[in-house]
Amino acid sequence: MSLFGTDGVRGVANAELTPELAFRIGRAGAAVLTAGASRERPILIGRDTRLSGTMLEAAVAAGIASTGRDAVALDVVPTPGVALVTALTGAAAGVMISASHNPIADNGIKFFGPDGFKLSDAQEAAIEAGLSEPDALPRPIERGVGIVRRDPALADRYLAALASGEADLSALTLVVDAAYGAAYAIGPRALRELGADVHAINAEDDGARINVACGSTDLSGLAARVRDLARERPAAHVLGVAFDGDADRALFVDEAGDVVDGDRVMLVLAREKKRRGTLANDTVVGTVMSNIGLERALGAEGIALERASVGDRYVLAQMRARGHRFGGEQSGHVIDLDRNATGDGPGTAIALFSIVARSGRTLRDLAAALRVAPQILVNVRTHDKAVLGARDVVAAIERAERELGADGRILVRPSGTEPLIRVMVEGDDRARIDALAHDVAESLRAAAR
Repeated sequence: MSLFGTDGVRGVANAELTPELAFRIGRAGAAVLTAGASRERPILIGRDTRLSGTMLEAAVAAGIASTGRDAVALDVVPTPGVALVTALTGAAAGVMISASHNPIADNGIKFFGPDGFKLSDAQEAAIEAGLSEPDALPRPIERGVGIVRRDPALADRYLAALASGEADLSALTLVVDAAYGAAYAIGPRALRELGADVHAINAEDDGARINVACGSTDLSGLAARVRDLARERPAAHVLGVAFDGDADRALFVDEAGDVVDGDRVMLVLAREKKRRGTLANDTVVGTVMSNIGLERALGAEGIALERASVGDRYVLAQMRARGHRFGGEQSGHVIDLDRNATGDGPGTAIALFSIVARSGRTLRDLAAALRVAPQILVNVRTHDKAVLGARDVVAAIERAERELGADGRILVRPSGTEPLIRVMVEGDDRARIDALAHDVAESLRAAAR
């Protein structure tokens, strides 16, 4: 079974992801990623606020140093900060210790190459091979041992890059929900430095509350605060942004307190990039779950939507393979390769709020061109993925595709994390798509029986 999942190694800290395992991962990662690199190029390590973060940071750093490489701890910093600072400083590699939006008990380890990009499957496989052959890894002594030092000030390179060339936000009042996570300091600070009147919530270094009823996984508190401020200050232009635990994604709340998801954010940003002539290939890479309303709204602007599998890893892979530079997911992962090599929540927030400030329009108005088509999702519980090839299932899917035509779409796929097959049908007629989704779901249940 592969140790690496879709976003690094994750598990319950000190139970599944133990310090011993973290030490071994640090050793193997350092050996693979620094092969041929100058000894002067260190490996950078960042973390979110989780209680287990310092424990795992120490273990990973010790593993790196045991191979003869130096490690530099950045302390609490967003995932996109590790990626960008790794690339800007010429480091040999970067490591982020975080489990993103997962519960408090979890933690994770993910690596970045010297260019700031996440690792390829081949690189991850090489690290796993190193775990199984520990005696083959370097273990120098005396002056050959690496050192570990701390340099939190390096994160200022990320902060400086965030504000570079962006708009004056002094006309905006912004509520920032930092999820008690990695952006608890940098997120509000970056927006204040651009002139915004920032009201930070859940913005403390408190790993005991990371992602708990806050941040991008629970927007209710953010929406309520935006509405309250708008009532208290009717002349103010109030908006909200919420980050997840490691701040590689962001979701927003508009002037009315309504959620602005990743599809709407991508529309606003892509439209502005096309206007400026900076949207490579006039194309956005979304996922198979991106609403058909996004495809229609982009098409009206002369922008194509390409779809990748669910997961920012697959979005990025398709972008790089086809020469595109902008894409993302409904969940708020937005990747703009003109800014960073990975999803960047604070960067996305600054880019979006800058468009609002420059245009003088409301975010609600800017996002209104995306008319979300109704979507029905039905889950069929089964461990048998082979039912997707059953004759009656294939026939039911084909019937649905014929009936939908160009007015909708159907997606049937196994879950990557649960024993489920997910049936998603989109279209303008809710009653029709509901019937089609349940017809396909019933064919799957029958095949599974």
